[in-house]
Amino acid sequence: MLTNSVMIIIPAIDLKDGKCVRLRQGKMDTSTLFGEDPRAQALTWESLGARRIHVVDLDGSVGGKPINLPQIQAIVQGVHVPVEVGGGIRSESTIRMYLEAGVDTVILGTVAAKDPDLVLTYLSLFAGHVAIGIDARRGEVAVEGWTQSAHVSASELAARFDSASPTAFIYTDIERDGMMQGPNIEATREFARNTSTPVILSGGITALSDVERALSLEKVGVMGIIIGRALYEGAIDLKQAVALTERGNAG
Repeated sequence: MLTNSVMIIIPAIDLKDGKCVRLRQGKMDTSTLFGEDPRAQALTWESLGARRIHVVDLDGSVGGKPINLPQIQAIVQGVHVPVEVGGGIRSESTIRMYLEAGVDTVILGTVAAKDPDLVLTYLSLFAGHVAIGIDARRGEVAVEGWTQSAHVSASELAARFDSASPTAFIYTDIERDGMMQGPNIEATREFARNTSTPVILSGGITALSDVERALSLEKVGVMGIIIGRALYEGAIDLKQAVALTERGNAG
């Protein structure tokens, strides 16, 4: 459950074939290997100040079912901070399995766009443990590992769930994801303004200056920043990013 009232940095661990990778714009054929041991990577992020870990089963996103479950279980058992997991979570049994394994929050993406009524049921059944992943390309939601369009806008999809109290909307600008070009601050601000649910920004965070700019979004309800490639490539020091948000929150 996302209980913090101030913005936090959330390191991302993307899993493909059991290893830590990063993609560019979600394209599976652009993966860069960053580590053989996801559990060790999660422990590193925790030791550097992460208060939450974001994990995506990339194979699961495309396959529609959990693929990297052993690695996710190892992460959850290894760290003491909450873990949120997305990728291929489309059934009640899968949600229940992850929560029973110790995952704090499951992220529903494709199923939220394709069967919103079913997801409203999940939000009721697993209250406080379900976030909605809204991944947009030029404002339109993409699904199935970002390979298809859902033909609905990000704000329209969010409006279907806002009153059902998801823990957060994880808003990703696909065109910025993994591209090291900076986040889409204005699109995120516009999205957050139209919802009462906490928003987590994902995609494009490249430098500490991006984190600093993103802090301005806290006033419209953006409560977390997911960072991936920039941490792995050393463009952002996690300790410094955490300290920056803490100073911003204190000020």
